[in-house]
Amino acid sequence: MGRYGIVLAAGKGKRMKSKTYKVLHPVCGKPMVGHVTEALEQAGMDQIYVIVGHGAEAVRAYLGERATYVMQEEQLGTGHAVLQAESQLAERAGPIVIVCGDTPLITSQTIAKLVEEHEADRAAATVMTAVLEDPGSLGRIIRDEEGNVQAIVEHKDCTEEQAAIKEINTGTYIFDNRKLFAALGKVTNENAQQEYYLTDVIRILCDEGEIVKGAPVEDIAETVGVNDRAALAEAERFMRERINKRHMLNGVTIIDPANTYIESDVVIGADCVIHPGSSLKGKTTI
Repeated sequence: MGRYGIVLAAGKGKRMKSKTYKVLHPVCGKPMVGHVTEALEQAGMDQIYVIVGHGAEAVRAYLGERATYVMQEEQLGTGHAVLQAESQLAERAGPIVIVCGDTPLITSQTIAKLVEEHEADRAAATVMTAVLEDPGSLGRIIRDEEGNVQAIVEHKDCTEEQAAIKEINTGTYIFDNRKLFAALGKVTNENAQQEYYLTDVIRILCDEGEIVKGAPVEDIAETVGVNDRAALAEAERFMRERINKRHMLNGVTIIDPANTYIESDVVIGADCVIHPGSSLKGKTTI
């Protein structure tokens, strides 16, 4: 029995309007897929699989031997992406964490906590959720009277009552690995986009009477997905605040955090003073 991670990183990212493969766009000096992979590593995953498509060679060149790569030749939905790893994973026992490669702010602490709760609940699936004041067009979490997840309903399919729900699906999941692949075999593409969706696995597991839990994330920033340059700037801002706070709690004085730019791998000793306008990059050590 092991613990496994899947990073969904096959999308081209057309809205980025860039020649750079989407998950390789940096946030505070590190490609997004690097942040996600590092979070899975630090959360104790035994093996990490990265689903690649467009720009596969560039992702391999960056991550190297930190992951096993699975090719998705055609992008036919999130369920289809995970299904590409069936031959390598379907018979293995244990939990599997599925996270999008464009959510760089997710932390190892959150992943580890979700896995711990998932195992304690003996759940077939645990969905990382978030409660938003304005959920917009995001999929809503429908719970039963006992608080278990009953369904994930896309906004366009919501009734008026469901649309008023503020708890949304973040796109990060933990599954019982064997139950995931058993359910994936029952997913169809009978929808407007003719794609195979991972959310359908939740519906199938619920219909089969399995336990499906929803775990709200404490820090909403961890749910930020980057689909365009505006979201990239937002992720950069959140990450910069997180990095600066970490250094300050470790005894570094940062006079003006809003105007200080420190990349994720920079090391700073206690009692150092960082002045406004400083930009510290790469493997810098002070």
